[in-house]
Amino acid sequence: MLIEFTFRNFKTFKEKAVFSFVASNYDKETREQENIVAVDNFNLRLTKSAVIFGANASGKSKFIDALRFMREFAITSSKDSQKGDEINTEPFRLNTDSENDSSEFQVIFIHQGEMYRYGFECSTTKVESEWLYLRSNKKEVELFYRDEQGFEIHAKDFSKGQTLVKENLVRDNALMLSVAAQFNDPVAGKVLDWFSGLRSLSGISDEGYRPFTMRKTEDSNYKRRMLELIKAADLGIEDFKVEKVDLSELPKGMDKRVRDMLSKRIAEENAQVVDVVTVHRKYDSNGIHSGFEEFSLDHQESAGTQKFFSLTGPILHVLENGFILAVDELDSKLHPNLVCKLVALFNSKESNPKNAQLIFNTHDTNLLSSGLFRRDQIWFTAKGRYGDAKLYPLTDYKSRKDENFEDNYIHGKYGAIPYLDDFSDLIHSNLLLNNEG
Repeated sequence: MLIEFTFRNFKTFKEKAVFSFVASNYDKETREQENIVAVDNFNLRLTKSAVIFGANASGKSKFIDALRFMREFAITSSKDSQKGDEINTEPFRLNTDSENDSSEFQVIFIHQGEMYRYGFECSTTKVESEWLYLRSNKKEVELFYRDEQGFEIHAKDFSKGQTLVKENLVRDNALMLSVAAQFNDPVAGKVLDWFSGLRSLSGISDEGYRPFTMRKTEDSNYKRRMLELIKAADLGIEDFKVEKVDLSELPKGMDKRVRDMLSKRIAEENAQVVDVVTVHRKYDSNGIHSGFEEFSLDHQESAGTQKFFSLTGPILHVLENGFILAVDELDSKLHPNLVCKLVALFNSKESNPKNAQLIFNTHDTNLLSSGLFRRDQIWFTAKGRYGDAKLYPLTDYKSRKDENFEDNYIHGKYGAIPYLDDFSDLIHSNLLLNNEG
């Protein structure tokens, strides 16, 4: 489980941003049994979900980008780059100091009963520093610390690291963690195993994870669970199936270049074009069930139905394995009630027995009055006067437990809303200019 994520000088975030799943003591009487996991051996209480609100361009998506960057760099830096390649970080560019400064990332998490603290600092050209600490009980042990190409290694608990340093096998633009995992270091392998369970999705476009969901349907048990979730969403779908599509059956209006590209891919990669077919009940004039009708998911179902179908695979996979899921704009194309149902899956002990965690951002203020979240699960992003983003929790504000969080947010009590000019004056002035023209 993720305990804390900290980062600095990345995209719209200039100063250090700290996100935490640690539950507050103030909210102990609120949804304690549903939303909280007690980790007794570390004396911790962790939340299972969190939501981030904020204005457009306030940093909500960039927060998830920061998580995604750390994960990808940790997993791939040793194998997907060569000496001299740039590191794909992006410092805050609206300040003359930060644009030439390094970026920093750190996670604290629990995996297989042990607590880890791992982080690194990097520029676009090299790793400036890197560290890994392990805590099995009360004492935290430093496994390694790196200052550019100088390393301090724990000889007993991270022995592979000494060999890597001696053989000069860690490039200045690669992470020690990633290299050590390639050489089968057991500790590095555990840390990367945790990172592999840190998943992120775009809620705006489902093309990236639709193929994953379609592959999952090959497992009949998995498909049954997906169908249960889809039926619970009240989309009118009784069943679905994945079918191979003949090129001659593709829509006549499809762009010729797309058709040619598909033909080429099929020929070169022995690939298949597949479509999801949804099954709906059909009724006669008396309202009596008379059969079933099939629809193409892509061409005859709504954008919201398409997205929800695509989400079922990753969400069930995350719940099944106790992973962490970060979703950018989960509410896009989905009814607010559906979003609430998805959040409830993570908060529930029955549907989430392995304590998977969900982080998502949204503009849907209805969630603030849904009763699903405690104060320590609600976060905000806001843009400062110099263009830099800030991240902060609702617990920063003193409030009564019966306060209307949605009303307070809309009226600007917590910040994180846009400050808009008077649109009516703007429209009026433009009309006058047009009339003069």
